[in-house]
Amino acid sequence: MNYIDDHLQIEADLDRVILNDQPMILTRKEYLLLATLVANEGEIVRRQELLEKIWGYREDIRTRTLDVHIRRLRKKLGDLGDTYIETVFGVGYRFQRYRDASSMRSTFVPFTFQHLSA
Repeated sequence: MNYIDDHLQIEADLDRVILNDQPMILTRKEYLLLATLVANEGEIVRRQELLEKIWGYREDIRTRTLDVHIRRLRKKLGDLGDTYIETVFGVGYRFQRYRDASSMRSTFVPFTFQHLSA
């Protein structure tokens, strides 16, 4: 699984992550967390699934480990941390591909009341 956009590049075969042309220093767990989210791009990954897959925790274990690692990962991603990693409250997390404002504007269709009568 490799990933690339305007800011982030993940080279899975080398376990390397590059942000804005600079290599990121990630712990093994941070890397596995990011790689898991990216592998499920656009989909919600449940908290419990992440805890089981990355830490081997059973369902009955309560921990804030995941939240701490997400916070650290977002911090390392800088201004793009919240753009890439979305919290779906009460469920889990979702990785969203970076889209610049110009590409978002070109696909935006404004809502009008004409849509209701169609």
